[in-house]
Amino acid sequence: MDLLFFLQDAAGSAASAAPQGQPSGPGELLRMLPMLGMILIVMYFLMIRPQSKVRKERDLMIAALKKNDHVVTAGGIYGVIKQVKPDDPDLTLCIDEKNDVCIRVSKESIAKLEGDTKAAPKAEPQEKKS
Repeated sequence: MDLLFFLQDAAGSAASAAPQGQPSGPGELLRMLPMLGMILIVMYFLMIRPQSKVRKERDLMIAALKKNDHVVTAGGIYGVIKQVKPDDPDLTLCIDEKNDVCIRVSKESIAKLEGDTKAAPKAEPQEKKS
């Protein structure tokens, strides 16, 4: 008899309780909107804004390329720019000046200027104090 009473009590309390996993209307949506807005703002400041800043710096670097600049391509080729035209998407890169070996590469394939201090900061050795 105690077992039958326990089963009836468990079935009755389960039926009277509201389902907890489902939102109960538009009030829940209005509570989630500020949280969603905060997530979007954090994504903008942590991902989108820094990426656009780097892209603008790269575009400025590519626009400022000139003859006799020492550059490194995205493929790791070191060379000196021998010919660049402002309206041409390509430039001539000399990779061996002794044998006059030059290749034509896209401006977009230039990864960095070789003498650029921002791209490769050099660490100075620290002196040991005795």
